Amino acid sequence: MTRVLLADDQAMIRNGLRLILELGGIEVVGEAADGAEAVALATELRPDVVLMDVRMPGTDGIEATRRIIDAGLPCRVVILTTFDLDRHVYDALTVGASGFLLKEASAQQLVAAVERAVDGEAPMAAPVLTRMIHRFLERAPAPEPANLQSLSPREREVLGLMAAGHTNPEIADRLVVSLATVKTHVRSILAKLDARDRVQAVLLAHRHGVTGEVRGPTGRPDTVSG
Repeated sequence: MTRVLLADDQAMIRNGLRLILELGGIEVVGEAADGAEAVALATELRPDVVLMDVRMPGTDGIEATRRIIDAGLPCRVVILTTFDLDRHVYDALTVGASGFLLKEASAQQLVAAVERAVDGEAPMAAPVLTRMIHRFLERAPAPEPANLQSLSPREREVLGLMAAGHTNPEIADRLVVSLATVKTHVRSILAKLDARDRVQAVLLAHRHGVTGEVRGPTGRPDTVSG
């Protein structure tokens, strides 16, 4: 069973999240009211996922996420907040968060996001992902580093679809391959890019202009909209 730690300074919010997750078959192993407590409990309890609020008294969620990642703890951190400001998105992803959701997400979306994070994916609220992509598209692509050039054509296709926000099952459907094959490609991509997780790989793809493309029947790329 997936084990989750909740970090939010409002007890009512934590109670609601606990109810949603437990009804979805997810175990809530602890609750923290601030970032410092979240780091201490993550160290003690070793959950699979930490659902982390951003704005908390004392140590905020961004700093708590940084401490958890820097400590090498095995848990994934998903930022869950009412604020979808770009500053929070980029700060959270930069320090190592594995995803970013808004508190207005449905119960189904929340449970699915936790499971996706455990599977190594990067759950991201749609408006946040859209703005992040547009932000990168406004910049001129940087020259590709050698590790990006080392990807095979198929791996570049998979990375492009990852960057467009597609899940592994969606990538499998678009490329007409098995889910196991997609997971193998993703593991290879992360290894070649020396990326800590899917989020780092996606940020690298946007930074260097790797778009979501699949090869059509003629062998020419057909652009996929995200």
